[in-house]
Amino acid sequence: MDRPVPPEFVRAHTRPVRPELVPEVELLVAADVVALWEAMETEQGRTSTEPPFWAAAWPGGQALARYVLDHPALVAGRTVLDLGAGSGLVAVAAVRAGASSVLASDVDPFALTAVAVNAERNGTPGITPVGHVLGEGPPDVAVILAGDVCYDREMTDRVLPFLEAARARGAEVLIGDPGRVYLPEDRLTALAVYDVPDTEPSPTLPAAVRRTTVWRLP
Repeated sequence: MDRPVPPEFVRAHTRPVRPELVPEVELLVAADVVALWEAMETEQGRTSTEPPFWAAAWPGGQALARYVLDHPALVAGRTVLDLGAGSGLVAVAAVRAGASSVLASDVDPFALTAVAVNAERNGTPGITPVGHVLGEGPPDVAVILAGDVCYDREMTDRVLPFLEAARARGAEVLIGDPGRVYLPEDRLTALAVYDVPDTEPSPTLPAAVRRTTVWRLP
């Protein structure tokens, strides 16, 4: 098992930003992705094939966070699972919107530490980082928020049955996605669409914008 990542590691290798779509939240993101990746390998004492996905504000997460903050009744007083939590942006937004508690799930030990650090930074208690949950039945929560989880076919084939099982048990299920080909849009209902600015624009080019949709599993 991977040993816990110290909070000091996350703070030392990131910089604070406020995502343009969600300025209410201050998030620690990679100052230099390549340098961070190398530092992660040194910290864990092994070569990693996974880049630091946790150190960015991904478009699906930004869209979900914006939607939750603009529609707090969705989570107010309710228990929430942030699936594929990454930085914890969605979890922080859910607490800001009044969620009673949030499970922030990610398989990356660096992400679990980043979630805790970002929760503390934003003064949002009630967020509990947890590891892998897809191999079990859905936890007993009222709302599941899943940002950017359909990034390849294998992950989509794993996550959709989990989300469908949660929906069958009565949970509200929302997915944030910037139009990836693996997302079965014909099985979902669109709730909102956002233009999400790239968090790392080129200094010589205008910032890229990704049209991102918040979907509901009916």
